[in-house]
Amino acid sequence: MHSFDVVIVGAGAAGLFCAGVAGQLGLKVLVIDHGEKVAEKIRISGGGRSNFTNVDVTAANFLSENPRFAKSALSRYTPVDFIGLVKKHNIAFHEKHKGQLFCDRSAEDLIAMLLAECAAGGVERWQPCSVKNIKFLASSPYGTCASSYEIESDRGTIHCGAVVIATGGLSIPKIGATDFGYRVAKQFDLPVVAPRPALVPLTFDEAAWAPFAQLSGLSLPVDIATGSKKASMAFREDLLFTHRGLSGPGVLQISSYWAEGTPIRLNLAPGTDLARHLMEAKATSRKRIANELAGLVPSRLADTWVDQGKTWGHDWQRPVNEASDKALNALAEHLSRWELTPTGTEGYRKAEVTAGGVDTKVLSSQTLESRQPGLFFIGEVVDVTGWLGGYNFQWAWSSGYACAQGLAARINAL
Repeated sequence: MHSFDVVIVGAGAAGLFCAGVAGQLGLKVLVIDHGEKVAEKIRISGGGRSNFTNVDVTAANFLSENPRFAKSALSRYTPVDFIGLVKKHNIAFHEKHKGQLFCDRSAEDLIAMLLAECAAGGVERWQPCSVKNIKFLASSPYGTCASSYEIESDRGTIHCGAVVIATGGLSIPKIGATDFGYRVAKQFDLPVVAPRPALVPLTFDEAAWAPFAQLSGLSLPVDIATGSKKASMAFREDLLFTHRGLSGPGVLQISSYWAEGTPIRLNLAPGTDLARHLMEAKATSRKRIANELAGLVPSRLADTWVDQGKTWGHDWQRPVNEASDKALNALAEHLSRWELTPTGTEGYRKAEVTAGGVDTKVLSSQTLESRQPGLFFIGEVVDVTGWLGGYNFQWAWSSGYACAQGLAARINAL
């Protein structure tokens, strides 16, 4: 039988980081993963350069059934802390849009850093290796812990004082995502908030979307919103038209807040008083409406939009000076408040993260230990989901660090 202080299941961002910290705190750590490669999500993120954190992170950048849960871990291991580690390993990086930090060269540099930190802590890794069963032992035959766990794996039986589940969510199946973490939670009677795809493109009815499918590849900045009153959320980000619907940063952001059967609202010319502009153009211009609009939005969008006028009961296929005030005001209203209801999303295969997960009400915000003694959950498997822009990786680092500190305190106290 193999013996360790801690077994961490999952060799992704959260699992590797937690392992490195715990190992350097003096714990004997084993990381198990069913995949041959580590940290595949890091490898493919940010176009291969990994948006590894954001310079401005608060609990407000995360959604959860308990929005304040992430605050403790985020405050104890901040972006500044992780940036310091990146600098220590001489990884060059740069800041992009809205505080997003990316590796200059490759995400592989970040993975190499995590593996180096694990090596510094004497962490052992078994890959590929699957966990067949996890059993809680109320009284430990191990001798050093009041309670412990017995794990059956492809490489034999393991005995340990604590187990950390860092297996992520259901996105993206092709790189090995499974529901393992949720199954472990349910095995120990821990509630799970229903998982759903997040940071994911939205899709629409094929027939209804047909007029806009021709805009596939077109991108523009928009205001995008969903929900109402206290449940509303809005972003100003780029939008991307696709053959099946909408994508781009703005749509990925709002998708995490979108509820099935509810509409989203788009302002396709944010920061512009469209009604005023069109009325002024009517008094001074003889251009066709589409040509006038092309000064405010991409010409392909302008052409498609006026073509749809009759669908909405208006004739916009004429010079702007010949259009009625009613028609121009309607055009401005449609462009600045386009309301449409998605039929769904592109699902886990395209989702960057999974919303929902192990319910935070059964986890310690200080250590990420569950109410099942010695069983911890970190990273994406927990019901904490960040915005697009490096926030989910920061949650991986922060939750992994908090967990490692909790592990050390627990093991050393026994």
